[in-house]
Amino acid sequence: MGERKIRILLGKLGEGHKEAQLALARSFSEAGFEVIYTELQEPEAIIRSALQESVDHIGITVLPGADIQAFGEIQRLLKQEDSAYITVTAGGILDEADIASLRDMGVMKVFEKGTSFEELIAWSKKCITPKT
Repeated sequence: MGERKIRILLGKLGEGHKEAQLALARSFSEAGFEVIYTELQEPEAIIRSALQESVDHIGITVLPGADIQAFGEIQRLLKQEDSAYITVTAGGILDEADIASLRDMGVMKVFEKGTSFEELIAWSKKCITPKT
C-alpha cells in the first residue's frame, strides 16, 4: 500500500482572486497533493470542511483589507476540536505588520506575493506531514 497523499484544503479571505486560487489548486494537484478547493471564507466553515475532509493542512490566500484576525479564530477552533495537528499557512498581499501578527497567531508559514508555485510545492513537500 502506497503512502497517503498530503491533503490540503484551500480557503481564502477577501473577495476575488478565484483564478489565482484555481491555478494554485491545479499546481498542487499536478504535484501529487490531494486538494480540496473551496471558496470558504468564514473560519467556522473552513474548519468544518477541514475536519470533514480529514486534511493535513489549510492554505489560505489573502487580499489587502482582509481581516487577518480570522487566522486567530481558525487556530482557536483547531485547538477546540483537538485538531491542532492541522497546520495553517497564509499567502498573498500582506504588509510586514500582518506577517508578524500571523506568525504570532501560530501560522506555520507566510508566503508573500510573488512566491512561485514551485517554491510553495517544494516547501509543502518538505514541511507538511500527512497524518497517519
